[in-house]
Amino acid sequence: MKRFDIYGLGNALVDMEFAVDDSFLARHRVDKGHMTLVDESRLDHLLDHLDGLERKRTSGGSAANSLIAAQAFGARAFYSCKVASDATGKFFLDDLRRIGVTTNPHPTGNEGKSGRCLVLITPDAERSMNTFLGISGDLGAAEVNADALADSRFLYIEGFLASSPTATDAVLRCREVATERNVATVMTLSDASMVAHFREALLAMLGNGVDHLFCNEEEALLWAHTDRLDVAVNELKDIARSVNITLGGRGSLVVNGHDRAEVPGFPVRPVDTNGAGDIYAGACLSGWCQDMPARAAARFGNFAASRLILEYGARLTDAAAYRKLKQDFARQPH
Repeated sequence: MKRFDIYGLGNALVDMEFAVDDSFLARHRVDKGHMTLVDESRLDHLLDHLDGLERKRTSGGSAANSLIAAQAFGARAFYSCKVASDATGKFFLDDLRRIGVTTNPHPTGNEGKSGRCLVLITPDAERSMNTFLGISGDLGAAEVNADALADSRFLYIEGFLASSPTATDAVLRCREVATERNVATVMTLSDASMVAHFREALLAMLGNGVDHLFCNEEEALLWAHTDRLDVAVNELKDIARSVNITLGGRGSLVVNGHDRAEVPGFPVRPVDTNGAGDIYAGACLSGWCQDMPARAAARFGNFAASRLILEYGARLTDAAAYRKLKQDFARQPH
């Protein structure tokens, strides 16, 4: 039996979330609904104009959110990332360990600043992210724990790493180990901005293909340069043995070889869609680790996402909240 179910590689960010209106986005030229990489001065400029508004702070990063959910849902997770020896980095690591996720060593002398992400939520529940990677942008092969990866069932990679050459190299190193040790590789495209601006790096990370791919409908259509989902599905099938495409309130599409099924969602009125894709992936991963069939795992992912978006924040409050969500799902009629 392997020591870990999932080995994740991704950014280490602390999210700062604010509720704003569309006029704030327009005034400050924020790209609505997408992730934009920013430098620290741009981040601080935006924060200055949010002074006095209530904020919610949590540890984040796409893959981190997914692994935290998977861990809390019953999987055993290891997360490789990079933080600085500052208060932000300490907050992130404390939060990760509190939920039970194992991580790589983080030297106390890591200079620089840990990554932060400003998340702006508009009244339509859409999230617009402004990300200062900080030292997380220097994530590289040194942060890869080959022994932990070899002792895992799944390797999980976030597409956001395509923005960093050193992180892309770290992904390639993980792919080598996973291939050598028969670890199934799972990847998420993460955001339409990654598909639009870092396609070549994503292609390098995908290599000869992956076992599982996560994306949303917008990312799928953009990847295939089409407005038809069936065309996008056919192209994505060439790079992944199975594909999960989230469809918002409609649920998600599960494609495995010739088997294709649209798994209905759980309609709700969202407050904040930030993190919906992350918890969907975490729920699916944990389901696979507990031998759920693909459609059942996707239904669990749909349910988890529908509950998360009823409140502000990309994460549930603690492990108990994740356990309660899983118990509520078990009581759903099938």
